[in-house]
Amino acid sequence: MRLTVAQALVRFLAAQYSVRDGERRRFFAGCFGIFGHGNVAGVGQALLEHGDELPYYMARNEQAMVHSAAGYARMSDRLSTLACTTSIGPGATNLVTGAALATINRLPVLLLPGDVFATRPANPVLQELEDARSFDVSVNDCLRPVSRYWDRINRPEQLPGALLAAMRVLTDPAETGAVTLALPQDVQAEAFEWPQELFAERVWRVARAVPEPAALEEAAAIVGAAERPLIVAGGGVIYSGASEALGVLAERTGVPVAETQAGKGALAWDHPCSVGAIGATGTTAANALAREADVVVGIGTRYSDFTTASHSLFADPDVRFVNINVARSDAVKLGGVSVVADAREAIRALDTALEGYTVPQAHTDRARALMAEWNAKADQACRPQDQDRDGGGSMTQAEVIGAVNQVSGPRDVVVCAAGSMPGDLHKLWRARDPKGYHVEYGYSCMGYEIAGGLGVKMAAPDREVFVMVGDGSYLMMAQELTTAAAEGIKLVVVLVQNHGYASIGNLSESVGAQRFGTRHRLRTPTGLDGDPIPLDLAANAASLGADVIRATTPGDLHDALHQARKSPRTTVIHIETNPLAGTPDSAAWWDVPVAEVSALDSTREARARYERDRRTRRHHL
Repeated sequence: MRLTVAQALVRFLAAQYSVRDGERRRFFAGCFGIFGHGNVAGVGQALLEHGDELPYYMARNEQAMVHSAAGYARMSDRLSTLACTTSIGPGATNLVTGAALATINRLPVLLLPGDVFATRPANPVLQELEDARSFDVSVNDCLRPVSRYWDRINRPEQLPGALLAAMRVLTDPAETGAVTLALPQDVQAEAFEWPQELFAERVWRVARAVPEPAALEEAAAIVGAAERPLIVAGGGVIYSGASEALGVLAERTGVPVAETQAGKGALAWDHPCSVGAIGATGTTAANALAREADVVVGIGTRYSDFTTASHSLFADPDVRFVNINVARSDAVKLGGVSVVADAREAIRALDTALEGYTVPQAHTDRARALMAEWNAKADQACRPQDQDRDGGGSMTQAEVIGAVNQVSGPRDVVVCAAGSMPGDLHKLWRARDPKGYHVEYGYSCMGYEIAGGLGVKMAAPDREVFVMVGDGSYLMMAQELTTAAAEGIKLVVVLVQNHGYASIGNLSESVGAQRFGTRHRLRTPTGLDGDPIPLDLAANAASLGADVIRATTPGDLHDALHQARKSPRTTVIHIETNPLAGTPDSAAWWDVPVAEVSALDSTREARARYERDRRTRRHHL
């Protein structure tokens, strides 16, 4: 069959399917794209001609469309995603941040940036990086370190092998991430005689790796002897659909379950074995149990520094680790016993191997008492406050979270990514469904929220999606509100206006840097310390195509949330909050180095605290 390289690429992508547990789905639900001279005559023409096979979606920012694809992939348990095509030059380099996010979070996205001429007829062409060391280098080489697979298609004959390699990585739970196929603009338009087999439907089976018997036996022996065990549920529990199996194991054995950011929702918040979030943004209940644990069972977690409180959390001198993970690189962390397997299959096998084992009643009682104490604190923080407010009457962020949690339904999804909101959500949000909590905290990328929420809604159109975003992150990337309007995709965006970078402001203060450079203020002769910049983000959201509601009180916010929930259109709810109002402390540490010498009293005091806190760090080997 004679087609251009781009036409063959689109036909191939449209014929790819994934299957797991007998459920078959299209792997590519469509293709986002922004066109320029590097792809308009190639991939753009092919999408026009074959749009009935691979739907096209117009994005407004290249980075944002990768975020949307990543949100879609995460909501689809990595069994489906979208492709993203750009022109050469700035369009391609705008992909880098999104690619890093996808790879760090191990989410499959396919990137199809245009590239300079493979034939080099008139170098340098527009937007070409002219590198005197090698004419084979282009800006697309920036995508190499943030891609799990990278290739440049310099000849049509190279395409079939590259496509199969790309699909191998995209459908591998342990290896997945961003995949980049750089497409020289002349090669995209070049015709070739392709074998018909290239366009036949191809099903990629996403296998469930089962635990190796000896490793399972060793893990069961360690857990079966534990008196104070703790399960740490990570994102792998969610992606493998293992929540039900985890609930069965926890209920039968009584082992308490703490959750990472990616694993939040693995158990419903009110499950009798749930002790909530763990780590630097965790609950006091989970963190107290982590310090006392004699055995930690990590399931589908990569043990980020937030989860381990920078290796200070698991404090028992004889603590042992059992690590269940589909990726061997994570299963060997902290010197634990490694069980390389799919989370659901490993949990079921471990449950069988632990037949007859239950934790001591004292451990169960302590876990429940600690969680009851935490829930009381969370209730108080999220309840509308009656007393006079600091910050000019503004609501607290915890109150806003509580209101959204109350109005949202059991299957609704909350989306967030960066700033102070993710930490507060991790502690305070009460997840009721394994797919109801979507906070990107592997990369914690400002600007992900609205674009990611768009992808979530595309993957789950039957769920309401509540995007929670601060003003700093909104200013980074709000333009996909226009994409939502154009596509008729409904989001509820809660825009928290606190006139600065609240998260870094708090962090700055904690390290003695006095919130320097974190407030949105007008410049005066003494610095950026004037009045707040007169921003009207609500008006900006309206200009991008969203309906807008301004809320000032808890009552306003509840009414606005109910109104937005009923609306068929994307609605942005703008509300002022107090950036100085905190939430219940997690009683855990996060390692952020402080200047060792300083003329500032605040910095010297912070350094003294840092020296004290870092003595709690351990090397688990």
